[in-house]
Amino acid sequence: DEELLKSIQATIVRVEGDCEQLSYVTGSLQDDHRQHQKDIEALFRSLEGLEKKADKEDLLLLKVDKAALGSKVSCAHFDASMERLEDRIRELLRRVLGQEQRWQEAQQWFSEALDTKLDRLELGPFQKKLEEAWARMIKDLKDELSVEIDNAAGIKQQLLVPYKCLSCDRHLNMQVPG
Repeated sequence: DEELLKSIQATIVRVEGDCEQLSYVTGSLQDDHRQHQKDIEALFRSLEGLEKKADKEDLLLLKVDKAALGSKVSCAHFDASMERLEDRIRELLRRVLGQEQRWQEAQQWFSEALDTKLDRLELGPFQKKLEEAWARMIKDLKDELSVEIDNAAGIKQQLLVPYKCLSCDRHLNMQVPG
């Protein structure tokens, strides 16, 4: 009986040791679990902070885009305006060319009428002057219509001091406004 009792006591001591060891391991696992839980919570807080920061940046970019959008012209509106402008220029050119054709017809009619009424030698210089004037007018109109739209209406230029009168070339003392 004594041997059995010793054997049971030894088994109980071993079981108690194993229980203590299991208790230590369990405590260690619980500590590790708490530490991991704290780390996970810290990561979630960091993630929330980053999301808030990203949302603020996105909102700021959206506001900037909306502000810039107000100053932009839509492509459709620009294209429509450019088409209307191009149509107007073509219409003017068509009119000028039509006038040129009418001028040729009128000139032919006048030539035929004058041939029957006046001497050709008297009308030669007059006809030449009329043709030159008409050709110059047509050229000027075509040049004005073909001027590029991007050209400025004026230029900024530093005025020379002292000023001189255009008609008598005397010196003037003037202050430039602004």
